[in-house]
Amino acid sequence: MIVMSMQPAGSAHVADENELITGEAVALDVRPASMLLRAAGTLIDVLLSVLVFLGLNLLISSLLGGSGDGAIVQALSVVAIVLSVVILPMVVETASHGRSLGKLAIGARIVRDDGGGITLRHAFVRALMGVVEIYATLGGLAAIVSLLSDRSKRLGDLLAGTYSQHERVPPLLVAPAVVPPALTGWATTVDVARMPDPLSRRIAQFLAQAPELTPQTRARLAATLAADASPYVSPIPAVDAWTFLLGVAAVRREREYAALMLERTRLERLEPALRGLPHGFPER
Repeated sequence: MIVMSMQPAGSAHVADENELITGEAVALDVRPASMLLRAAGTLIDVLLSVLVFLGLNLLISSLLGGSGDGAIVQALSVVAIVLSVVILPMVVETASHGRSLGKLAIGARIVRDDGGGITLRHAFVRALMGVVEIYATLGGLAAIVSLLSDRSKRLGDLLAGTYSQHERVPPLLVAPAVVPPALTGWATTVDVARMPDPLSRRIAQFLAQAPELTPQTRARLAATLAADASPYVSPIPAVDAWTFLLGVAAVRREREYAALMLERTRLERLEPALRGLPHGFPER
């Protein structure tokens, strides 16, 4: 799942390392899968490849029996290894557009660095390098490279220009819709457009879970989030941290809703011109 971030016209957007900017200047908030999640998915895929290899070896043994030539058995065993370790992952990732059994289990998908779907070339490079960094080094090389990468990329991802995108995200949280009475006047002039979307979602998550927290924990988290949000809010109201966060969340929601409604109105106004024929040509 990819979350689209809309900013009001004329506002500055603070770039985030996990945001993908499209050609229309729309920020897509994407989340790379962590190294632990990738390790769990890789383990499932490796077990599947081992099972396929063992199945192919049983098939070879049953077809040749005990009278088969040793060289032929060795050659077929090498073919079985290539099929199960290289060909199978490459075909599965290409046919499923970056998914495999392990990636389905952890809710991830392999995508290009620009967010697009992978092709046979990307899957081939990843599968070929997987022989070295996963099987030959028992995953040690892949783990080291992932720890040094900001997107938990392994060596095959670096060479192919891909990464693992985590698509299993929590449900959208609804922020408070009403500005606190103490901030009614402040809400008409405040500037909150520069606030990053990940920080805004953290605030919304905190406000949704606040009733379940103890008063001490709620006050501590509110103070921390208010300190993080203050550089992106101008002016800063003279209220407590809890009221400040309620006001910021409500203002952002109201303004994003107004921007969406304005965009819909403009599209509805342009629809006759977009769908109609120029110069009064009749419909045929």
